[in-house]
Amino acid sequence: MSTRTLRTDSREARGFEEDGEAVAVPALSREQAESLRQRAGSLSPWRVVAAQAVLGVLVAALAWWITGEGAKALSALYGAAVVVLPAALMARGASSPLSRMSPGSGAVSFMFWEVVKISVAVAMLVMAPQLVQPLSWPALLVAMVLCMKVYWFALLWRGR
Repeated sequence: MSTRTLRTDSREARGFEEDGEAVAVPALSREQAESLRQRAGSLSPWRVVAAQAVLGVLVAALAWWITGEGAKALSALYGAAVVVLPAALMARGASSPLSRMSPGSGAVSFMFWEVVKISVAVAMLVMAPQLVQPLSWPALLVAMVLCMKVYWFALLWRGR
């Protein structure tokens, strides 16, 4: 069985050790790095948030069409908002210039905004019975789950 260890002793010595033998990884030029970035592709978090919002509206419209009840459609729309609004907050925070200053600040920023996202979503769920009358928990939860599944499709959109 082969073992692979990352070496980061110095800029010149970066690479891997495979079975005790050093395997060098050459540094990329600006053009090579730009080419790699373009081939790898990236997906804007705002596109994911927009896709979640569109799906949420479609789920609410479908709930209204199937049941004929505005309360279920409103519950589904609120369920989508429980996913979309916190995701928009996180996208805004994670894409701020402060989060791109250094890898350390980016990681701390990501963790901070993830906590904010979860806190806002939980607060919205706690307030749901007071804000949406009458509330249909099944419609709300179905919309939430479907909107959260957009993250999986975002990975497929990105490609290989």
